[in-house]
Amino acid sequence: MMWIRSAAALSLLCSFGVLAAHARPLTPAEQRSVHPYSGALPVCEDSSVLQSIASRFQEADREYWSSGLQIIAYENVRETGYRSNGLDFIPKRYCNAAVQMSDGRTRLVRYAVGENLGVIGWGWGVEWCIIGLDRNLTFGGGCRTAGP
Repeated sequence: MMWIRSAAALSLLCSFGVLAAHARPLTPAEQRSVHPYSGALPVCEDSSVLQSIASRFQEADREYWSSGLQIIAYENVRETGYRSNGLDFIPKRYCNAAVQMSDGRTRLVRYAVGENLGVIGWGWGVEWCIIGLDRNLTFGGGCRTAGP
């Protein structure tokens, strides 16, 4: 019985060794030989980032939900992560902010500003989710996948 446990443990350790030997090397995105990234992204408080979220929210609401909601103002804007997924992934800055909505309520918006995520991969782009208004649960409950 003891030799079975020992054999199982040895097998497990060997498999970890094999997996480690085949791990891919991590190359920072800025050092890629093909299509390197710069890592230069606007900050969370950048007015063009916040305006992009507000206009895209209004456009989506008008096209799909017709609730008439609009983002009125942003408060407590803060960064929650920068390149949290690792140096070899697309550079992203993760942010949270409180948004004052036209219905008088304050909600939390989670967003990520990513390099080369703009129109046809040009410039930065922003992915965002307002907690309580992700009607299709695109970002999961509580917009959890919009954050780091």
